[in-house]
Amino acid sequence: MTSEISPVRVLRAGAGPDPSVPPVVDGSVALWLVPVTGDPGAYDLLDAGERQRSTALLREADRTRYLAAHGGLRRLLGHYLGTPPDEVVFVREDCPLCGGPHGRPAVRDGGIHFSLSHSEDLVLVGVAGRPVGVDVEAFPAAGVSDLVADTLHPREREEFARLAPEVRTAAFTRCWVRKEAYLKGTGEGLAGGLERTYVGTGPGPAAVPGWSLTDVPVGPSYAAAVALSQQ
Repeated sequence: MTSEISPVRVLRAGAGPDPSVPPVVDGSVALWLVPVTGDPGAYDLLDAGERQRSTALLREADRTRYLAAHGGLRRLLGHYLGTPPDEVVFVREDCPLCGGPHGRPAVRDGGIHFSLSHSEDLVLVGVAGRPVGVDVEAFPAAGVSDLVADTLHPREREEFARLAPEVRTAAFTRCWVRKEAYLKGTGEGLAGGLERTYVGTGPGPAAVPGWSLTDVPVGPSYAAAVALSQQ
């Protein structure tokens, strides 16, 4: 079953709450691209842990991306929750594999679900009324996909091996983001195993029981996907 996927829209970092943001209802997901731009005000929105992580980043580009991603996420969630962005409190759900406190990120007291991913100059946020996972990745350097393809599901490895060299990078990347989106949605993360669930390397994702998995067009040289729980 395919979920109702809202169009990808831009939340401008540094802007106030946007009254035109699409409502999140059960069975739908709102997807946002947050621009990676300088945003000095974002630092003041972060909690102590986020500030520590941002200042620990050595490269200025990494700090800029972190502030854009986490400041933008706080502004967006603040709008949906009716809470000032700096008062949004994040928690970790229990891991579905071991029960430890390192599962899917969540907002305290619930109400909505979210997922955040960033790569190079893109930040993607998904907000939904059900568990959701998003992932965005820039195409890796030539040859990287050949080195990592052995981590995929056996059927995906077979598909990849049959592909012409010039299309392997794109096929691998869209397979990778589908897996990451799904594993982030379940809360398992990479510990859930890239080889366990088949999502396919083709133009469209394979069906995953209990989840709606959809590719998200975000521009050339990137792949992105969203996974939404159907339960």
